[in-house]
Amino acid sequence: MQSKDLISIVEDDASVRQALEGFVRSLDYGVRGFASAEDYLAVRDGRCACVITDIQLPGIDGLELISQLRTLGYRVPVIVITARATPAIESAAYAGGAFCFLAKPFDMPVLIDCLERALAA
Repeated sequence: MQSKDLISIVEDDASVRQALEGFVRSLDYGVRGFASAEDYLAVRDGRCACVITDIQLPGIDGLELISQLRTLGYRVPVIVITARATPAIESAAYAGGAFCFLAKPFDMPVLIDCLERALAA
């Protein structure tokens, strides 16, 4: 793991976002947190190595965020997390370009694995 890798976390639930930020930071990554997809899109600067996003967000949802990133030419890997996992939502996430799909609550080793694979891709 390299501390230069910057991970962006897009999650509207402040407690979940802060917990993920702390966990990812403990893995020696740089972290930026955003409460909405719009906030993230407003500051995209090309430095982000991976995005972790919830699907259920106010305004632009996580799937639309992936779509907008791809339309803008950004190929950053995106890990999708959701508390409302269904086979249809999982399929839509992967079809839209998600790198990993995790149902909440998920085990942190699974997130670590997804993150390491995303950064190696």
